[in-house]
Amino acid sequence: MAICKLSVKDIALEGKTVFCRVDFNVPISADGKVTDDTRIVKALPTIQYIIAKGAKVIIASHFGRPKGQKKPEYSLAPVAEQLQKLLHTEVKMAPDCIGAQVEELKAAMKPGQVLLLENVRFYPGEEKNDEQLAQEFAKNIDVYVNDAFGAAHRAHASTAGIANFVPVSVAGFLLLTEVEMLGEALKAPERPFTAIIGGAKISDKILVVDCLLDQVDKLIIGGGMANTFLKAKGYELGKSLVEDERLEIAKQLIDKAQTKGVELLLPVDVRIAKEFAANTEYQDVAADSIPSDWMALDIGPCTIDIYSDAIRSSKTVVWNGPMGVFELKPFDTGTNSIAQVMADTDAFTIVGGGDSVAAVELAGLVEKMDHISTGGGASLKMLEGKRLPGLEALSDLDAIN
Repeated sequence: MAICKLSVKDIALEGKTVFCRVDFNVPISADGKVTDDTRIVKALPTIQYIIAKGAKVIIASHFGRPKGQKKPEYSLAPVAEQLQKLLHTEVKMAPDCIGAQVEELKAAMKPGQVLLLENVRFYPGEEKNDEQLAQEFAKNIDVYVNDAFGAAHRAHASTAGIANFVPVSVAGFLLLTEVEMLGEALKAPERPFTAIIGGAKISDKILVVDCLLDQVDKLIIGGGMANTFLKAKGYELGKSLVEDERLEIAKQLIDKAQTKGVELLLPVDVRIAKEFAANTEYQDVAADSIPSDWMALDIGPCTIDIYSDAIRSSKTVVWNGPMGVFELKPFDTGTNSIAQVMADTDAFTIVGGGDSVAAVELAGLVEKMDHISTGGGASLKMLEGKRLPGLEALSDLDAIN
Protein backbone atom coordinates (compact mmCIF):
# COMPACT_ATOMS: atom_id res chain seq x y z
CA MET A 1 0.00 0.00 0.00
CA ALA A 2 1.60 3.23 -1.15
CA ILE A 3 1.17 6.14 1.24
CA CYS A 4 0.78 9.61 -0.23
CA LYS A 5 3.22 11.24 2.18
CA LEU A 6 6.80 12.35 1.70
CA SER A 7 9.46 9.99 2.99
CA VAL A 8 12.93 10.73 4.28
CA LYS A 9 14.27 9.60 0.87
CA ASP A 10 12.28 12.23 -1.01
CA ILE A 11 14.12 15.30 0.27
CA ALA A 12 17.64 16.73 0.46
CA LEU A 13 19.14 16.46 3.94
CA GLU A 14 22.70 17.69 3.60
CA GLY A 15 23.45 20.50 6.03
CA LYS A 16 19.94 20.38 7.47
CA THR A 17 18.94 20.10 11.14
CA VAL A 18 16.55 17.17 11.47
CA PHE A 19 14.16 16.46 14.35
CA CYS A 20 13.59 12.70 14.29
CA ARG A 21 10.75 11.41 16.47
CA VAL A 22 11.27 7.75 17.40
CA ASP A 23 9.70 5.32 19.85
CA PHE A 24 12.40 4.46 22.39
CA ASN A 25 9.91 3.45 25.07
CA VAL A 26 11.96 0.35 25.91
CA PRO A 27 12.26 -1.78 29.07
CA ILE A 28 15.04 -0.65 31.42
CA SER A 29 16.29 -2.66 34.40
CA ALA A 30 16.68 -1.36 37.97
CA ASP A 31 20.41 -0.86 37.36
CA GLY A 32 19.70 1.39 34.37
CA LYS A 33 20.34 -0.98 31.46
CA VAL A 34 18.16 -1.42 28.39
CA THR A 35 16.90 -5.04 28.55
CA ASP A 36 15.27 -5.16 25.10
CA ASP A 37 16.58 -2.83 22.40
CA THR A 38 14.30 -4.02 19.59
CA ARG A 39 12.66 -0.62 19.14
CA ILE A 40 16.04 1.11 19.06
CA VAL A 41 17.37 -1.34 16.49
CA LYS A 42 14.27 -0.85 14.31
CA ALA A 43 14.89 2.92 14.21
CA LEU A 44 18.57 2.61 13.23
CA PRO A 45 18.11 2.56 9.42
CA THR A 46 16.39 5.97 9.47
CA ILE A 47 18.92 7.51 11.88
CA GLN A 48 21.87 6.07 9.94
CA TYR A 49 20.44 7.34 6.67
CA ILE A 50 20.07 10.89 8.03
CA ILE A 51 23.64 10.79 9.40
CA ALA A 52 25.00 9.49 6.09
CA LYS A 53 23.29 12.33 4.23
CA GLY A 54 25.19 14.90 6.29
CA ALA A 55 22.45 16.28 8.53
CA LYS A 56 22.43 17.11 12.23
CA VAL A 57 20.18 14.55 13.94
CA ILE A 58 18.04 15.61 16.91
CA ILE A 59 16.32 12.51 18.30
CA ALA A 60 13.19 12.74 20.44
CA SER A 61 11.14 10.09 22.23
CA HIS A 62 8.79 9.50 25.12
CA PHE A 63 9.55 6.99 27.86
CA GLY A 64 7.01 5.63 30.31
CA ARG A 65 4.32 7.77 31.91
CA PRO A 66 5.95 10.55 33.97
CA LYS A 67 2.66 12.49 33.71
CA GLY A 68 4.21 15.79 32.72
CA GLN A 69 6.79 15.82 35.50
CA LYS A 70 10.59 15.62 35.36
CA LYS A 71 11.24 12.32 37.12
CA PRO A 72 14.79 10.89 37.03
CA GLU A 73 13.52 7.32 36.77
CA TYR A 74 11.99 8.21 33.40
CA SER A 75 15.18 9.68 31.94
CA LEU A 76 16.30 8.53 28.49
CA ALA A 77 19.96 8.56 29.58
CA PRO A 78 20.24 4.72 29.53
CA VAL A 79 18.86 4.78 25.99
CA ALA A 80 21.55 7.24 24.89
CA GLU A 81 24.17 4.79 26.10
CA GLN A 82 22.62 1.87 24.19
CA LEU A 83 22.02 3.94 21.05
CA GLN A 84 25.68 5.01 21.04
CA LYS A 85 26.77 1.35 21.15
CA LEU A 86 24.47 0.44 18.27
CA LEU A 87 25.30 3.45 16.11
CA HIS A 88 29.08 3.25 16.74
CA THR A 89 29.10 7.03 16.94
CA GLU A 90 28.86 9.55 19.78
CA VAL A 91 25.36 10.31 21.04
CA LYS A 92 25.14 13.40 23.22
CA MET A 93 22.40 13.42 25.84
CA ALA A 94 20.57 16.71 26.28
CA PRO A 95 19.55 17.76 29.81
CA ASP A 96 16.06 18.64 28.57
CA CYS A 97 13.96 18.46 25.40
CA ILE A 98 13.45 22.22 25.02
CA GLY A 99 15.05 25.42 26.33
CA ALA A 100 18.20 27.51 26.05
CA GLN A 101 20.63 24.67 26.83
CA VAL A 102 19.09 22.48 24.16
CA GLU A 103 19.30 25.31 21.60
CA GLU A 104 22.99 25.82 22.45
CA LEU A 105 23.67 22.11 21.95
CA LYS A 106 21.84 22.18 18.60
CA ALA A 107 23.80 25.21 17.43
CA ALA A 108 27.14 23.58 18.34
CA MET A 109 26.41 20.42 16.35
CA LYS A 110 28.21 19.53 13.14
CA PRO A 111 26.67 17.55 10.24
CA GLY A 112 26.46 13.84 11.06
CA GLN A 113 26.33 14.38 14.82
CA VAL A 114 23.56 13.01 17.04
CA LEU A 115 21.77 14.59 20.01
CA LEU A 116 19.19 12.69 22.05
CA LEU A 117 16.67 14.92 23.78
CA GLU A 118 15.32 14.15 27.23
CA ASN A 119 11.88 12.55 27.60
CA VAL A 120 9.27 14.66 25.78
CA ARG A 121 6.63 13.58 28.31
CA PHE A 122 8.39 15.53 31.03
CA TYR A 123 6.09 18.32 29.83
CA PRO A 124 2.29 18.02 30.22
CA GLY A 125 1.90 19.84 26.90
CA GLU A 126 3.27 16.83 25.00
CA GLU A 127 0.21 14.63 25.45
CA LYS A 128 -2.12 17.63 25.10
CA ASN A 129 -0.58 18.47 21.70
CA ASP A 130 0.16 21.92 23.09
CA GLU A 131 0.92 24.39 20.30
CA GLN A 132 3.53 26.30 22.30
CA LEU A 133 5.47 23.12 23.11
CA ALA A 134 5.27 22.03 19.47
CA GLN A 135 6.77 25.38 18.46
CA GLU A 136 9.59 24.88 20.97
CA PHE A 137 10.37 21.46 19.44
CA ALA A 138 10.38 23.08 15.98
CA LYS A 139 12.88 25.83 16.86
CA ASN A 140 15.76 25.93 14.37
CA ILE A 141 14.58 22.68 12.77
CA ASP A 142 14.61 22.27 8.97
CA VAL A 143 13.05 18.81 8.66
CA TYR A 144 10.74 16.77 10.86
CA VAL A 145 10.97 12.97 10.48
CA ASN A 146 8.39 10.77 12.18
CA ASP A 147 9.65 7.21 12.63
CA ALA A 148 7.63 6.47 15.78
CA PHE A 149 4.94 4.09 14.56
CA GLY A 150 4.30 3.04 18.17
CA ALA A 151 3.14 6.59 18.92
CA ALA A 152 1.66 7.48 15.51
CA HIS A 153 -1.90 6.95 16.76
CA ARG A 154 -1.41 9.78 19.25
CA ALA A 155 -1.90 13.43 18.29
CA HIS A 156 0.86 14.75 20.57
CA ALA A 157 3.11 17.79 20.30
CA SER A 158 6.12 15.78 19.09
CA THR A 159 4.15 13.36 16.87
CA ALA A 160 1.72 15.71 15.14
CA GLY A 161 1.81 19.30 16.40
CA ILE A 162 5.44 19.97 15.43
CA ALA A 163 4.61 19.34 11.76
CA ASN A 164 2.71 22.65 11.68
CA PHE A 165 5.87 24.62 12.46
CA VAL A 166 8.64 23.09 10.33
CA PRO A 167 9.26 23.59 6.58
CA VAL A 168 8.77 19.92 5.70
CA SER A 169 7.64 16.77 7.55
CA VAL A 170 8.39 13.26 6.29
CA ALA A 171 8.04 9.59 7.22
CA GLY A 172 10.99 7.48 8.36
CA PHE A 173 11.66 3.96 7.09
CA LEU A 174 10.07 2.17 10.06
CA LEU A 175 6.84 4.17 9.87
CA LEU A 176 6.68 3.54 6.12
CA THR A 177 7.24 -0.21 6.51
CA GLU A 178 4.65 -0.56 9.26
CA VAL A 179 1.96 1.34 7.37
CA GLU A 180 2.69 -0.42 4.10
CA MET A 181 2.74 -3.90 5.66
CA LEU A 182 -0.46 -3.49 7.64
CA GLY A 183 -2.09 -1.47 4.88
CA GLU A 184 -1.35 -4.10 2.26
CA ALA A 185 -2.73 -6.87 4.47
CA LEU A 186 -5.98 -4.96 4.92
CA LYS A 187 -6.41 -3.46 1.44
CA ALA A 188 -5.41 -6.33 -0.84
CA PRO A 189 -4.74 -9.49 1.16
CA GLU A 190 -4.02 -12.78 -0.50
CA ARG A 191 -6.97 -14.98 0.41
CA PRO A 192 -8.12 -16.79 2.45
CA PHE A 193 -7.49 -13.93 4.88
CA THR A 194 -7.65 -14.84 8.58
CA ALA A 195 -7.48 -12.52 11.59
CA ILE A 196 -6.79 -13.78 15.11
CA ILE A 197 -8.00 -11.45 17.85
CA GLY A 198 -7.37 -12.14 21.52
CA GLY A 199 -6.90 -10.31 24.78
CA ALA A 200 -8.87 -9.87 27.96
CA LYS A 201 -11.83 -7.70 26.99
CA ILE A 202 -14.12 -7.44 24.00
CA SER A 203 -14.68 -3.76 24.87
CA ASP A 204 -11.06 -3.01 23.89
CA LYS A 205 -11.52 -4.51 20.45
CA ILE A 206 -15.18 -4.11 19.41
CA LEU A 207 -14.26 -1.72 16.62
CA VAL A 208 -11.45 -4.00 15.41
CA VAL A 209 -13.73 -7.05 15.26
CA ASP A 210 -16.50 -5.07 13.58
CA CYS A 211 -14.13 -3.67 10.94
CA LEU A 212 -12.43 -7.03 10.30
CA LEU A 213 -15.79 -8.72 9.69
CA ASP A 214 -16.03 -6.56 6.55
CA GLN A 215 -12.67 -7.81 5.30
CA VAL A 216 -11.68 -11.29 6.47
CA ASP A 217 -12.70 -14.79 5.44
CA LYS A 218 -12.11 -16.24 8.90
CA LEU A 219 -12.04 -14.56 12.31
CA ILE A 220 -10.54 -16.44 15.25
CA ILE A 221 -11.40 -15.24 18.76
CA GLY A 222 -9.37 -16.16 21.86
CA GLY A 223 -8.44 -14.83 25.28
CA GLY A 224 -10.85 -13.50 27.88
CA MET A 225 -12.89 -11.74 25.20
CA ALA A 226 -13.97 -15.14 23.84
CA ASN A 227 -15.87 -15.71 27.11
CA THR A 228 -18.23 -12.86 26.34
CA PHE A 229 -18.98 -14.33 22.91
CA LEU A 230 -19.57 -17.77 24.46
CA LYS A 231 -21.96 -16.36 27.06
CA ALA A 232 -23.75 -14.49 24.27
CA LYS A 233 -24.37 -17.93 22.74
CA GLY A 234 -25.99 -19.06 26.00
CA TYR A 235 -23.07 -20.88 27.64
CA GLU A 236 -22.46 -20.78 31.39
CA LEU A 237 -18.95 -19.43 32.09
CA GLY A 238 -18.61 -19.98 35.85
CA LYS A 239 -16.19 -17.48 37.39
CA SER A 240 -14.62 -16.59 34.02
CA LEU A 241 -14.07 -12.98 33.01
CA VAL A 242 -17.20 -11.92 31.14
CA GLU A 243 -18.35 -8.43 30.17
CA ASP A 244 -22.08 -8.80 30.72
CA GLU A 245 -22.70 -5.26 29.50
CA ARG A 246 -21.23 -6.26 26.11
CA LEU A 247 -23.31 -9.40 25.53
CA GLU A 248 -25.68 -7.66 23.13
CA ILE A 249 -22.76 -6.34 21.09
CA ALA A 250 -21.23 -9.82 21.00
CA LYS A 251 -24.55 -11.20 19.69
CA GLN A 252 -24.62 -8.50 17.00
CA LEU A 253 -21.07 -9.38 15.92
CA ILE A 254 -21.96 -13.09 15.76
CA ASP A 255 -24.96 -12.19 13.57
CA LYS A 256 -22.85 -9.93 11.38
CA ALA A 257 -20.33 -12.72 10.78
CA GLN A 258 -23.16 -14.99 9.65
CA THR A 259 -24.61 -12.30 7.39
CA LYS A 260 -21.20 -11.55 5.85
CA GLY A 261 -20.36 -15.21 5.38
CA VAL A 262 -17.32 -14.92 7.64
CA GLU A 263 -16.29 -18.07 9.49
CA LEU A 264 -16.26 -16.95 13.14
CA LEU A 265 -14.24 -19.41 15.20
CA LEU A 266 -14.85 -19.52 18.96
CA PRO A 267 -13.39 -21.96 21.51
CA VAL A 268 -15.02 -25.39 21.59
CA ASP A 269 -13.04 -26.32 24.70
CA VAL A 270 -11.14 -24.34 27.31
CA ARG A 271 -8.49 -24.80 29.96
CA ILE A 272 -10.09 -23.92 33.30
CA ALA A 273 -8.71 -23.31 36.78
CA LYS A 274 -9.96 -22.99 40.33
CA GLU A 275 -8.20 -19.66 40.77
CA PHE A 276 -6.21 -17.08 38.84
CA ALA A 277 -2.73 -18.26 39.89
CA ALA A 278 0.25 -20.30 38.78
CA ASN A 279 0.38 -23.94 39.92
CA THR A 280 -3.36 -23.99 40.54
CA GLU A 281 -5.54 -27.00 39.81
CA TYR A 282 -6.66 -27.03 36.16
CA GLN A 283 -8.36 -29.18 33.54
CA ASP A 284 -9.58 -29.05 29.94
CA VAL A 285 -13.35 -29.10 29.43
CA ALA A 286 -15.88 -28.42 26.70
CA ALA A 287 -16.72 -24.72 26.40
CA ASP A 288 -20.33 -25.43 27.40
CA SER A 289 -19.35 -27.45 30.48
CA ILE A 290 -17.54 -25.00 32.76
CA PRO A 291 -18.38 -25.64 36.45
CA SER A 292 -19.79 -22.69 38.38
CA ASP A 293 -16.73 -22.27 40.62
CA TRP A 294 -14.07 -22.53 37.85
CA MET A 295 -12.76 -20.01 35.33
CA ALA A 296 -11.52 -20.28 31.72
CA LEU A 297 -7.92 -19.06 31.38
CA ASP A 298 -6.87 -20.50 28.00
CA ILE A 299 -8.20 -22.23 24.92
CA GLY A 300 -8.26 -26.03 25.04
CA PRO A 301 -6.48 -28.67 22.88
CA CYS A 302 -9.40 -29.25 20.48
CA THR A 303 -9.68 -25.50 19.91
CA ILE A 304 -5.94 -25.30 19.29
CA ASP A 305 -6.33 -27.96 16.57
CA ILE A 306 -9.28 -26.17 14.93
CA TYR A 307 -7.55 -22.77 15.04
CA SER A 308 -4.31 -24.30 13.72
CA ASP A 309 -6.10 -25.85 10.74
CA ALA A 310 -7.71 -22.50 9.96
CA ILE A 311 -4.31 -20.78 10.00
CA ARG A 312 -2.69 -23.47 7.83
CA SER A 313 -5.42 -23.10 5.20
CA SER A 314 -4.93 -19.31 5.01
CA LYS A 315 -2.74 -17.16 2.76
CA THR A 316 -2.68 -14.06 5.00
CA VAL A 317 -2.86 -14.08 8.81
CA VAL A 318 -2.95 -11.07 11.15
CA TRP A 319 -2.67 -11.74 14.90
CA ASN A 320 -3.39 -9.30 17.70
CA GLY A 321 -3.81 -10.49 21.29
CA PRO A 322 -3.03 -13.68 23.26
CA MET A 323 -5.26 -16.76 23.49
CA GLY A 324 -5.11 -16.95 27.27
CA VAL A 325 -3.25 -15.84 30.37
CA PHE A 326 0.04 -16.55 28.62
CA GLU A 327 2.19 -15.12 31.43
CA LEU A 328 1.03 -17.98 33.70
CA LYS A 329 1.90 -21.60 33.00
CA PRO A 330 0.10 -23.81 32.01
CA PHE A 331 -2.22 -21.19 30.52
CA ASP A 332 0.34 -20.20 27.89
CA THR A 333 -0.26 -23.33 25.81
CA GLY A 334 -2.85 -21.81 23.48
CA THR A 335 -0.84 -18.68 22.75
CA ASN A 336 2.40 -20.60 22.25
CA SER A 337 0.70 -23.13 19.98
CA ILE A 338 -0.77 -20.39 17.78
CA ALA A 339 2.65 -18.70 17.61
CA GLN A 340 4.25 -21.97 16.50
CA VAL A 341 1.64 -22.64 13.81
CA MET A 342 2.05 -19.11 12.47
CA ALA A 343 5.81 -19.63 12.39
CA ASP A 344 5.40 -22.87 10.42
CA THR A 345 2.76 -21.75 7.93
CA ASP A 346 3.50 -20.56 4.39
CA ALA A 347 0.96 -17.76 4.82
CA PHE A 348 2.03 -14.11 5.03
CA THR A 349 2.03 -13.45 8.79
CA ILE A 350 1.74 -10.18 10.70
CA VAL A 351 1.90 -9.97 14.50
CA GLY A 352 0.79 -6.74 16.18
CA GLY A 353 0.07 -5.87 19.79
CA GLY A 354 2.35 -5.91 22.80
CA ASP A 355 1.24 -9.25 24.30
CA SER A 356 1.25 -11.13 20.98
CA VAL A 357 4.71 -9.80 20.16
CA ALA A 358 5.95 -10.67 23.66
CA ALA A 359 4.65 -14.22 23.25
CA VAL A 360 6.39 -14.60 19.89
CA GLU A 361 9.61 -13.22 21.36
CA LEU A 362 9.41 -15.57 24.37
CA ALA A 363 8.93 -18.50 22.00
CA GLY A 364 11.97 -17.40 19.96
CA LEU A 365 9.89 -17.22 16.77
CA VAL A 366 10.37 -13.59 15.75
CA GLU A 367 12.47 -14.47 12.70
CA LYS A 368 9.77 -16.85 11.46
CA MET A 369 7.13 -14.11 11.13
CA ASP A 370 6.90 -11.95 8.02
CA HIS A 371 6.26 -8.79 10.02
CA ILE A 372 6.35 -7.95 13.72
CA SER A 373 4.71 -4.62 14.45
CA THR A 374 6.39 -2.24 16.91
CA GLY A 375 3.14 -0.51 17.79
CA GLY A 376 0.26 -2.29 19.50
CA GLY A 377 -2.06 0.71 19.77
CA ALA A 378 -1.18 2.03 16.30
CA SER A 379 -1.66 -1.36 14.65
CA LEU A 380 -5.04 -1.70 16.38
CA LYS A 381 -6.10 1.70 15.02
CA MET A 382 -5.13 0.56 11.52
CA LEU A 383 -7.09 -2.67 11.98
CA GLU A 384 -10.04 -0.49 13.02
CA GLY A 385 -9.66 1.39 9.75
CA LYS A 386 -8.75 4.59 11.58
CA ARG A 387 -6.27 7.23 10.41
CA LEU A 388 -3.04 7.81 12.33
CA PRO A 389 -2.52 11.46 13.40
CA GLY A 390 1.27 11.02 13.29
CA LEU A 391 1.03 10.02 9.63
CA GLU A 392 -1.70 12.46 8.63
CA ALA A 393 0.41 15.40 9.90
CA LEU A 394 3.22 14.72 7.41
CA SER A 395 3.73 16.60 4.15
CA ASP A 396 1.84 15.24 1.16
CA LEU A 397 3.77 13.57 -1.63
CA ASP A 398 2.87 16.32 -4.10
CA ALA A 399 4.39 18.96 -1.79
CA ILE A 400 7.69 18.80 -3.68
CA ASN A 401 6.14 18.86 -7.15
